This record gives sequence, C-alpha cells and structure tokens, in this order.
Amino acid sequence: MNNAREDSQAYLQKKRFFDSLMTVYGRKTVLEALQDSSTYIYRLHLAKSNKSAEILDEIITLAQHKGAEIIYHERQTLSRISKNATQDQGVAADLQLRGYQHYDDFLRENSKKNYTLLALDGVNNPQNLGMIIRSASAGNIDGILLPQKGNAQIDPLVIKASAGTVFRAPLLRCKDLTEALLDFKKEGALVCALSSYAATELKKFTPNAPCIYVLGNETEGVSPAVQQLCNENVKIPMNNGVESLNVAVTAALIAFR
Repeated sequence: MNNAREDSQAYLQKKRFFDSLMTVYGRKTVLEALQDSSTYIYRLHLAKSNKSAEILDEIITLAQHKGAEIIYHERQTLSRISKNATQDQGVAADLQLRGYQHYDDFLRENSKKNYTLLALDGVNNPQNLGMIIRSASAGNIDGILLPQKGNAQIDPLVIKASAGTVFRAPLLRCKDLTEALLDFKKEGALVCALSSYAATELKKFTPNAPCIYVLGNETEGVSPAVQQLCNENVKIPMNNGVESLNVAVTAALIAFR
C-alpha cells in the first residue's frame, strides 16, 4: 500500500516537473534563451540530420555549460517535440523558467496577498501575446493566467514581440481558464472584465482584494462563460468616436494604471 502511494506521489512530482517546462524551438530562439542567465535548460533536442553550423556549435556549448542533457533525434521525432516541423530548424529546448508555474502553486504561495493578475481568454495574435507579456513584466502585474488552449502558443513570434521577457515573465499555466478563475474566486479574488458599457473607469477602480483582469479575444472579446464569472466590469474612456483599443494596449494601461 505504501509503495503504491509512494509510486503515485513520485509520478505526480515527475508530471508536475515536466508540466513546468516550456519547450521552445528554432535556432535563434533557442540560442537567445540559452544566452539569458535566468533560464535553466533541462534538455536540448537536436535533429540527427542537422548539418554543421556555427550557431549550432554555440547552442551546444551553452547547453553543456548549463548542464543540459543533449539528445539527438530522427527528424520526425523532433517535429513531435517542437510541434512545428516547418519552423523548428532541427532544434528544440525544454526550459525551466523562474516565472513559469502552475496557477495553483501561485495561489497557494500568495493566498494572503493582494495580487493583480491578467487572464488571457482567446488572445490569438502572437504579437499581441508577446506585447502583453512585455507590458505585464514591466508593469505592476504579478502573473498572467495563460490557458494551454485557446490562446496563441509561445513561439518565436511571441518571444520576439516580448523582447525576450517571456523567459522571465510570471506565466501561470492552467488547462481551463474558467476552472482556474473559479479557484481564485474561492480564495477571495475579484474577476474583472473590460467593457465600454461599465459605469466605473479603470483609473478609479481600486479593489481591496486580489484582482484578475480578463483580456478577451481580439474580435469577440471575453467569452460568455468567463464573462459570467466576472464580479466587476470597468471601462477605459474613449474619445473621438474610438470604440475600442488593441488588447495589448489595454494590457499596458492595466499594468501601469
């Protein structure tokens, strides 16, 4: 019985570790990640078919210096790891980042704090996602709730738009945004959507509890399921007939409100 429990705990710990890894691909992207002192690389994946190149030599040297396991794969296997055969250039890396964690770890560690989070509900444009990450990292945001599905994936375009801040950003992973928001609400957090019809302006909104600002899809906004969970709605006043702002601009205004 004890052995079964220990095996189960060991499996969960192992699964949690692998869930904490972010896989990036592409030679320049992997090189930039390895050059960042804040990144820990667990594994470097290389295609056996790669031809000798200076950038590959530099990647391998940096990976060795950081103590990474280096594995060579058939091209098809590497494509399954990168999930982008057309752009991985025969290179992928599993990174463990200081700010990349499961949301319930953050919730447990910050249960008595008045944190401020952004939650992404269908942000599909990679450049928008990258700019949101950059603004959140620079501003007064304690974490970004990033569901595994429904948003743009972390790829070279996102990393470029974030100016590399994705490697240091407080990204909180969750499988389903509505479930994660419910867990936060149970712990006393407010969930707030941006709406042009709201009575309260963003700059006048001063919550006395942890607050999560939801950023919706570029064209459809916040999904109905998430909107139903919102305790509050706030607006950003518009002039000259402008109806809405780019979602990344909105994130910046929240981050520096």
